[in-house]
Amino acid sequence: MSKRRKMKIFLLLLLFLCEAQSRATSRPNFVVLIADDLGIGDPGCYGNKTLRTPNLDGLAKGGVKLTQHLAASPLCTPSRAALMTGRYSIRSGKWHLGIHCHNKTDFCHHPLNHGFDYFHGLPVTNLRDCKPGHGSVFTSGIRLLVFIPLQVIAIALLTLAVLKWLGLCHVPPAVFFCLVFLAALILASLLCFLHYFRPLNCFLFRNYDITQQPMSYDNLTQRLTEDASQFIRRNAKTPFLLVMSYLQVHTALFASKDFAGKSQHGIYGDAVEEMDWSVGQIVNVLDELNLANDTLIYFTSDQGAHVEEVNSRGEVHGGSNGIYKGGKANNWEGGIRVPGLLRWPGVLQAGLEIDEPTTNMDIFPTVVKLAGSPLPDDRIIDGRDLMPLLLGKRQRSEHEFLFHYCNFYLNAVRWHPPNSTSIWKAFFFTPNFSPEGANGCFRTHVCFCYGHFVTHHHPPLLFDLSKDPRERNPVSPTTEPRFQEILETMQRAVDRHAQTVQRVPNQLSLWNLLWKPWLQMCCSSFFHLSCQCDQEKQDGRVSH
Repeated sequence: MSKRRKMKIFLLLLLFLCEAQSRATSRPNFVVLIADDLGIGDPGCYGNKTLRTPNLDGLAKGGVKLTQHLAASPLCTPSRAALMTGRYSIRSGKWHLGIHCHNKTDFCHHPLNHGFDYFHGLPVTNLRDCKPGHGSVFTSGIRLLVFIPLQVIAIALLTLAVLKWLGLCHVPPAVFFCLVFLAALILASLLCFLHYFRPLNCFLFRNYDITQQPMSYDNLTQRLTEDASQFIRRNAKTPFLLVMSYLQVHTALFASKDFAGKSQHGIYGDAVEEMDWSVGQIVNVLDELNLANDTLIYFTSDQGAHVEEVNSRGEVHGGSNGIYKGGKANNWEGGIRVPGLLRWPGVLQAGLEIDEPTTNMDIFPTVVKLAGSPLPDDRIIDGRDLMPLLLGKRQRSEHEFLFHYCNFYLNAVRWHPPNSTSIWKAFFFTPNFSPEGANGCFRTHVCFCYGHFVTHHHPPLLFDLSKDPRERNPVSPTTEPRFQEILETMQRAVDRHAQTVQRVPNQLSLWNLLWKPWLQMCCSSFFHLSCQCDQEKQDGRVSH
């Protein structure tokens, strides 16, 4: 090859690097796409051979795939709070989930009061109870608070009636009346709960207005996708941030008629493939408006798949966590290792895979820095700017230690030592899977973090994930000569971390959990107890 040709190639490479650096230092658009309960084993780009996810696979092919991307928590709310704040949720407590604090006009938790200019979606959570015929998440509670008390009352009535009939004791009629009245009150409360839960808890908002109460799942993904596309079109001439938080694939599962029954994995697969379609629609709009090269797209899931999600008919409504153990609500790798895809044509190398520990907390400082804003200096930011790693300026993650919480209990710690390929993970306690030998807590539907639901480990259970990503074979002093030294180093990191954590209000306190009628949102007069409206249908956003 001639020197002149070599010089041309060198100049072209230099020009490309300069162009990438120029774009990386300009203010791009941001599209943050968050799936709910999607397992790392679900997308094709992470190894699934039977679910069709061509648009997610396209993001991986045209951008960067993170293979050790971690949710900051194995549960929806704390994981999303960590993503939006760049901090472990133990530091922040409640973020914007919910609506009001003191009255029906304060909207203290509404996204528009936390930095966003537009909101369209579900302000609380998607539950089986929101979709008629899909069961209830309250089955165990109803059995405990309704059926068992009714059985006790029935036995008491029968026993007292027999004793009175045999003349063994005198039972005043008032006793029978009180017991019957109590049973009627319990039954009436159950019927009211079953009748009113859906309209009072399952509704759509657009900005501060209820647009559909109760929420309809008819073409819901299409409606939200179309609105996201319109948002991009309205803001095409100025840098924007779009956060598309999918209801899929959290139960209640749903899919439009264009996708229902089309996958190989029932309604769950239908929902995954419809969500993938939505990702493709958003990418197409960016391409159509020539915004692709000026937009950083980030796709992830809030935690691993909910492996215990099986309906009353035995249908599996949870996804796949691939080779990894556990799932949603526990800190085995299946609960926290999630898809992480980033695409920015001309800036990020297409087809790049990075196998370094990263976390969904990293997206906050990454976006802030690319937007040209300083990070807040009045709080600890646990996330790290991903761009040096994505651009190849760094070969190793800036996260030497990562801490894994189960609710507010420190469950495990991860250590990626400098100048080492090892990734150590130490568990202070692990959930007791049930039934024995299962890959989840099927008897309780999710794994809990306390009491007889867990087993504490002294010394901690230690794994080297670089050799044992399935977490099957914990190391011991006989198999790892540095066993004690490793645990001591990790414990010192835990102690330093604990000194930085301050108490925050408990969002799951009894007072916060109690229903407050004066805060209840209703699109009609609450005293009529109808709470039914459909502005979305009137606007032509629902097609039948």
